[in-house]
Amino acid sequence: MTALITGATEGIGRAFALALAAEGHTVTAVARTERHLRSLVAELGPGGPDGEHNHLVADLATADGVRTVADALTATPYDLLINNAGLACPGPFVDTPLDLALPALRLNCEAVVTLAHAFLGAARPGAALVNVASTLAFTPQPGQAVYSATKAFVGSFSEALWYEQRPRGVYVMALYPGPTATRPGLHADLPAALVQPPEAVVATALTALRRRRRPTTIPGRVNVLLAAAARLLPRTTALALLADGHGDTAPRSAHR
Repeated sequence: MTALITGATEGIGRAFALALAAEGHTVTAVARTERHLRSLVAELGPGGPDGEHNHLVADLATADGVRTVADALTATPYDLLINNAGLACPGPFVDTPLDLALPALRLNCEAVVTLAHAFLGAARPGAALVNVASTLAFTPQPGQAVYSATKAFVGSFSEALWYEQRPRGVYVMALYPGPTATRPGLHADLPAALVQPPEAVVATALTALRRRRRPTTIPGRVNVLLAAAARLLPRTTALALLADGHGDTAPRSAHR
């Protein structure tokens, strides 16, 4: 089994790479920094039955970076694509320069669509696509307007693909993590019960991937309850609750 993972050198992407390598997958890790990629690939070990682990250096906020990875996906069909790379630009939207906001839009939406198209076009029955969204897809957070909107796009896009791809025997999952400790100290202001380690997010995702029953996966019982509550609360109330920064699931930069 072969897997390609974007944003693979930190956080959820790194946890996916380690877990999949431990299960015998041959991993292709994608990120911007070659030094970090080489370190990760060395940590993954000798590789699986389909060959050695490897890496691709690519900035998925650029057309060249997206093209590099899309070409890899079409050249040799993969069994699994984890679209994990993402970028957040926290702060009030009008105070955020467009040269920060637009790369987040390109990475979180355009790259996801392009790589999904390349992967699914070559996918064989039994293949799977996991697109990493966020619980902020259910209720946007003031101060994370662009990030929240892009993750709502990822969720909607993925759920539609789940239905479209079922007749082909290809599984698509929208993964909605809540606050995740992708680096030390992140979400330290939140109650510990609300924050998951990346390994817990990935364990839930891989269990759902083996079952292949539903288009959506929300890791953690608390996050499931909060997502349900967000749908039931009046929109103005939900926005006010999130406006103080609680419930922020986005790292300042998850683009690796």
